[in-house]
Amino acid sequence: MRSITTIQLQYAHRFYGFRGEAQYLHGHSGVLTIEVEDSVNPGVNMAFPCNEIQKTAWDVLKNFDHALILREDDPLLPAILDVYEKQGIRNGHPQNTMKGEAFKTELATAYPDCRLVVTKETMTVEGMIKIVYDLLKDKLNIAKITFTSGVNAASQEYEVTKSMDRCPLCGIALNEEGVCPKCGYKKR
Repeated sequence: MRSITTIQLQYAHRFYGFRGEAQYLHGHSGVLTIEVEDSVNPGVNMAFPCNEIQKTAWDVLKNFDHALILREDDPLLPAILDVYEKQGIRNGHPQNTMKGEAFKTELATAYPDCRLVVTKETMTVEGMIKIVYDLLKDKLNIAKITFTSGVNAASQEYEVTKSMDRCPLCGIALNEEGVCPKCGYKKR
């Protein structure tokens, strides 16, 4: 069975080297849908709590919200960083409170202090799905990710081959020690 949740993201980007309107810096409202698959956990009667899917995903994905997403070879990148430096916001600002932990993967690097994500490939809806799966595949049993941004949409299904050891009281994944990080339940 699947538990499904959505997350809304506001971001700006451009398609560097693209011919057409998308080569210009522009913004989007995107909706990310994450489907998590597992057996229905007796006691809590769900595959996975949707609010916990949101919390787990949001810890990483808030780096994309109200952020600028540029490809690593985009000539705008050094110019943006120069402007941020001159404004005194490149290394953060006290009002920049909605930021996640910095991350660096093969596909993307997040610089939360300056609300910037640098990607290896052009940020398309397909590209966002690849990045999100890469960031969350070890935290959730992802069966499907859909990303819609404006009139653009893409979807990717994944084979779920494992079952997560979850708390019988609240349904979330137990940590490496077999303890529920939410309610403290300990597996015997």
